[in-house]
Amino acid sequence: MATLHDFEELLPNLSRGEKAQLLKWVVQDLGDDFPGIDSQPDVCGGEPCIVRTRIPVWLLEQARRLGATEQELLEAYPSLRAEDLVNSMAYARSHSADIEAQIQDNESA
Repeated sequence: MATLHDFEELLPNLSRGEKAQLLKWVVQDLGDDFPGIDSQPDVCGGEPCIVRTRIPVWLLEQARRLGATEQELLEAYPSLRAEDLVNSMAYARSHSADIEAQIQDNESA
């Protein structure tokens, strides 16, 4: 199986059209993945979180619903970046039913 290093060495030899096709395949393969959001069974019970952190998307969405501003969230969670908030909002919009269920589950716990 080819490694990431192998692809890095091949990339300069591809034409612009071949690079575009490769990019198209990668995007199709990613499907509905969201940059900066990851879900791992051993992190926060598998709930979608901001990468590099253990901050669940549902927590940020609930904080926004309760009136927290982006600035307040960035101050409260120093490991967050502005792009993390943008990614979490996009994820929450796309997966609204799942996020709502996670909020409800955590409020009743």
